[in-house]
Amino acid sequence: MNIERVREAIVRGKTVLGIELGSTRIKAVLIDEHHTPIASGNHDWENRLENNIWTYALEDVWTGLQDAYQRLAQDVRAKYGAELTTFAAIGLSAMMHGYMAFDGDGALLAPFRTWRNTVTGPAAAELTKLFNFNIPQRWSIAHLRQSMLNGEDHISRIRYLTTLSGYVHWKLTGEKVMGVGEASGMFPIDSRTNDFDAGMVEKFDALIAPENLPWKLLDILPRVLVAGEPAGCLTAEGAKLLDVSGRLQPGVPLCPPEGDAGTGMTATNSVSVRTGNVSAGTSVFSMVVLEKPLAKVHTEIDMVTTPTGKPVAMAHCNNCTSDLNAWVGLFGEFARLIGVELDPNDLYGSLYRKALEGDRDCGGLLAYNYFSGEHITGFEEGRPLFARTPDSRFTLANFMRVNLYSALSVLKIGMDILLKEEHVQIDRLFGHGGLFKTKGVGQRILASAINAPVSVLETAGEGGAWGIALLAAYMVSRADGETLDDYLAGRVFAGKLGEEMQPDPADAAGFQAFIDRYVRGLPIERAAVETM
Repeated sequence: MNIERVREAIVRGKTVLGIELGSTRIKAVLIDEHHTPIASGNHDWENRLENNIWTYALEDVWTGLQDAYQRLAQDVRAKYGAELTTFAAIGLSAMMHGYMAFDGDGALLAPFRTWRNTVTGPAAAELTKLFNFNIPQRWSIAHLRQSMLNGEDHISRIRYLTTLSGYVHWKLTGEKVMGVGEASGMFPIDSRTNDFDAGMVEKFDALIAPENLPWKLLDILPRVLVAGEPAGCLTAEGAKLLDVSGRLQPGVPLCPPEGDAGTGMTATNSVSVRTGNVSAGTSVFSMVVLEKPLAKVHTEIDMVTTPTGKPVAMAHCNNCTSDLNAWVGLFGEFARLIGVELDPNDLYGSLYRKALEGDRDCGGLLAYNYFSGEHITGFEEGRPLFARTPDSRFTLANFMRVNLYSALSVLKIGMDILLKEEHVQIDRLFGHGGLFKTKGVGQRILASAINAPVSVLETAGEGGAWGIALLAAYMVSRADGETLDDYLAGRVFAGKLGEEMQPDPADAAGFQAFIDRYVRGLPIERAAVETM
C-alpha cells in the first residue's frame, strides 16, 4: 500500500466512509478508490432487556457512533498522518427492522424495539392472513399493529416510523428516506415498483380505519430509494453529531441507508439471481435471491429484497453465537485462573478446531442457544440450555461441536424449506460473519447443515460496514446504466470467487441425526421457558 497515495486520497476527500450499527459492535470503515479498507474504528455495545423489551438507549446510539468515528480518525492519524474532514460519500447501515416511532417534534414515543423482540405474534398472524404474505414478528409493521392491539397511547401521536439506520440517516441529513432492502423489513415491497406494495397499504389503512387516527400509513413511512440513488447530504448539525471534534465538514452525499441484510448481500457479491449468503453473528440468517416466486406462503421464510429491489427469500434466526461466545468466555476465564492469558483469536480458534475432532452427531449431546425467542420453532422467549443423557459421549470436542451445530440449527430448519420443499436453486452461497473467522470450521459446519457447497471470501470478515461503503461508492462512481450487479462483479470482486468447501457426506448425515434429536427435544426448551 502506497501510504502517500492513500494520504492524498484522504486529504482530497476521495475516500468513502461506511458505518454499521450492529448488535454488539458499531464499526466505521474507510475505503479507498479501489474499494480497499484502509482504516477502521470500532465501539462495542450491547442491548438490554427492559420491561421484557430488547432495546438500546438513544444516548448509547450517539455516544457509540461518535466513539467509533473518533477511533477511525485516530487510526487514520496514526497510519497516514492525515485528518478526516470530508469524504466522497458516506453510507449508514444498522441491524435490520425493529420499531422506532417519533412525534412531530422528533421525540421518541416508545423504547426502540429491536429485531430481537418476539412480542408481536397476534399482529404478525393477523397481517399475514390479511396480506396473504408472511409478516415476521420483528418487522416494523408488526410492531405498529401490535402496539394498536395493546392499546398503547402513543399511536395517535406518531408522525414518523423508521428503523435504526433510517433514524441515524435522518439525523445526519434531515432526509426521511430508506433503502429498499431495509424498507422491505418495514412493510412488504412490490419489486415491480420498488416501493411499498400499494394494495397491501390500502388493506392496512382499511383495517385501521376504525381507529380514526390522524394519519394513514404512507404519511408516517420513509420514502423508498434503490441503490445508486442520492439520499441527501450531511448537514452542519449532522457533521457535529458524527464528529465531536468539529473537523468534519458538511455537504458529503449519503447513499440510501440499509439494514445489515442488504449490506451482507453486497459484501459477499450476492445480489444477483441464484446467489445467496449466510450471515452468522449474534443472529444468523440466509438470503437467497430468487429467480421465481415461492409456491406458497411460509411463515418461516421472510420475503425481502436486495438493495436494488430484487425479491429475496430470507430464513432469519434470532440466535446464533451469543451462547457459543458465553461458553468460550467461560473457558477463557478458566485459562486465566490457571495463569494462562490467551489471545481471543487463539482461544476461539483452538476450541473451534477441537470441535472438528468430535463425533459427527455430537455424541448424543443436545444444546439450545435461545437467548431470545425463535419464530421458526415457535418460541416467544428463550432459555440457553445444554442437556445430555448418562450414556452420551461428553467430551470437549463433542461439547464444542454441539454448540456450533446449535448456532446453525434453526437456520437449517428454514433452509430445508427453501431447498427441499420449494426446490430453490442456488449457484453460489457465501458465508460471512464472526462464525467464519476460524478458517474451515464454521464453513464446514454450515456446508454439512445445508448439505450444499459454501464459499467464504477473504473479505468476508470486513462485514456490513464495508458493504454499505460499497453501496456509497456505487452511488458516486458508477457509470451511466451500470447496475449494482455489474459494479460489484466487475469492479469490486473481479476474479474473486472465494474458497469453496463441499459438504462431507458423513458430516451431513451427522448433522441430520443431530437436528432430528434437536426437534424431538424442543419440549425440553419449552419446559425451561415455562419453569425458569
